[in-house]
Amino acid sequence: MASSVVSWITGLVMGSIMEETQADVVTENISEAADSLFSMFDIVLLAIIIGAASWWLVKRNNRSIDSLSNIKSYSIQPTSIVIQSPTDNSFVKKLQSSGRSLVVFYGSQTGTGEEFAGRLAKEGVRYRLKGMVADPEECDMEELVNLKNIPNSLAVFCMATYGEGDPTDNAMEFYEWLQNGDADLTGLNYAIFGLGNKTYEHYNEVAIYLDKRLEELGATRVYELGLGDDDANIEDDFITWKDKFWPVVCDFFGIESTGEDISMRQYRVEEYEDAPDRVFSGEMARLHSLKNQRPPYDAKNPYLSKILINRELFKGGERHCMHLEFDIEDSKMRYESGDHLAVYPINNTELVEKIGKLCEKSLDTIFSLINTDEESSKKHPFPCPCSYRTALTHYLDITQNPRTHVLKELAEYCSDPAEKEKLKLMASTSPEGKALYQKWINEDNRNIVHILEDLPSCKPALDHLCELLPRLQPRYYSISSSPKEHPNTVHVTAVLVEYQTPTGRVNKGVATTWLREKIPSPDSATPLTVPIFIRKSQFRLPTKPQVPIIMVGPGTGVAPFRGFIQERNFTKVEGKQVGQTVLYFGCRKKDEDFLYQEEFLKYRENGLLTLNVAFSREQAQKVYVTHLVEKDADTIWNIFENGGHLYICGDAKSMAVDVRNIILKIIQEKGSLTEEQAQVYYKKMETQKRISMDVWS
Repeated sequence: MASSVVSWITGLVMGSIMEETQADVVTENISEAADSLFSMFDIVLLAIIIGAASWWLVKRNNRSIDSLSNIKSYSIQPTSIVIQSPTDNSFVKKLQSSGRSLVVFYGSQTGTGEEFAGRLAKEGVRYRLKGMVADPEECDMEELVNLKNIPNSLAVFCMATYGEGDPTDNAMEFYEWLQNGDADLTGLNYAIFGLGNKTYEHYNEVAIYLDKRLEELGATRVYELGLGDDDANIEDDFITWKDKFWPVVCDFFGIESTGEDISMRQYRVEEYEDAPDRVFSGEMARLHSLKNQRPPYDAKNPYLSKILINRELFKGGERHCMHLEFDIEDSKMRYESGDHLAVYPINNTELVEKIGKLCEKSLDTIFSLINTDEESSKKHPFPCPCSYRTALTHYLDITQNPRTHVLKELAEYCSDPAEKEKLKLMASTSPEGKALYQKWINEDNRNIVHILEDLPSCKPALDHLCELLPRLQPRYYSISSSPKEHPNTVHVTAVLVEYQTPTGRVNKGVATTWLREKIPSPDSATPLTVPIFIRKSQFRLPTKPQVPIIMVGPGTGVAPFRGFIQERNFTKVEGKQVGQTVLYFGCRKKDEDFLYQEEFLKYRENGLLTLNVAFSREQAQKVYVTHLVEKDADTIWNIFENGGHLYICGDAKSMAVDVRNIILKIIQEKGSLTEEQAQVYYKKMETQKRISMDVWS
């Protein structure tokens, strides 16, 4: 052992001046010499002496290095430069340095939560609470314990619930910290507004948990939890909550409103006569990222994938459904059956050109929107500088029904008093204003182009409009293929969205309209490409293929089940045992919209798949998948009792709710259980991940 110590020390010294291989040889030779020349006592004594000497030399060198580094920091570094450190993400320090006391955190997947947070922070000025918007992903959220050190401090959380009661991606780490930590949040003042959708089972679960957990940790709730329902009118829910929230805050802190309705720009505009060297042209984050591709690929760095196949699935009727196959061979991206493919679409060129004309602005002008808040981590609302055409094409949602705060800002640009009053009324909280907004904006489905067309005196500054409009979000599609059968491609199934509004206009889906035109040609030298990335899902097949499964997916809800079935077929071909695989699919007519008919019939013929199809319009009385599920009560109960899994994909508002109720009825009747016991049985299956949903509204 002593010789090993000598060898190690000697090798360490020699290693600083020799190559690693040479050092190994020298170390071995010295080790052998030590064994032959020294007694055990001599070796131990020598090791202690060398160790002590080495420790003294290292310590002296460290002091010398520290001294040199100190000299450098004072003689070379300008005193105005702040060296980056782990505390640079301290939102408390930012609040203190800028004289603020209000911080509004957001958990947002589509941008609405972030938008609401910005509106609250902006309005804080009216109540002498200067505010800051913060992304929990970019903050050290453990610093919530220190927020009480700022007088009249308040933390507001605008938190969306996503998926099956999950936090949004940017709030995941904060959520887990709350779940697993035990911080003392005594003295923290807070309020929460949740963003959810009542058609989903886990309505606003994240906001409800956050409210309960903060109170458990000692924080003080300043105002009651607000719950927004995106299935109804989340804008109205937010305004109603917000207008009651501020008076309570004033009472709590003993402050008064300034009474001023302050309208402030969050960003200042800079336009360029000569184009800068760095101009964005549609990239999500890194300049030229779509030309100079490098993994890993995600929401900020999508992969520019070639479309290999784009074929029509419907065989008749006026509707269209696309089967698309994207090439991912060189991307190093991997997916599993049940994951989602995100597509970054671009807006319709005709709509973009209309906005330029209606705002009387050249779309080729290069500009930047620069945050007036120097403390904000978000310097621009989207990649800047870019042209107005790029912003309206790639970065801004121009087809969404604008929210009331946008109408309020637009009113200031109206030269016609009647048009101005109309917009101001819709932006108000009066019953008449809310009713008019619901009818004229939501029910008539007016987007920003329609509003500017129907109110011709409204000529907003295009840079201000770019600040007001929400970000264009990626569109998510359930992947309809298995990586075991298709490792180098990813498939999606998408119905073309196109409908006529009450005003006689035709509204078109942003992504599906754009994708429909992308039909690859073998004669074309330039491939058709689409920016994509893969989002992981909890919608998973059982780990053991012999476990039986039930899949309920009418329409394009069948997409992930195509991947599931492909995967089970692959396993069966390998000679492994595969459990009962039951599919309930529904469409209008057999010869019109029976998706993947040939494939599913083939799987049924080879004994893999039990196929149940409801054709709703082929008989006088409509038949849906719910009818088939209800009729198969014995089969479903038998599968449940044998450890089977249930999967539901499709419409959350009616189909998923109806299927759930029918399943509860089957459990109750076939299991001879009470209604309460059936609920417990169902919940247990959910906890065991034996019931999974991939639904949308």
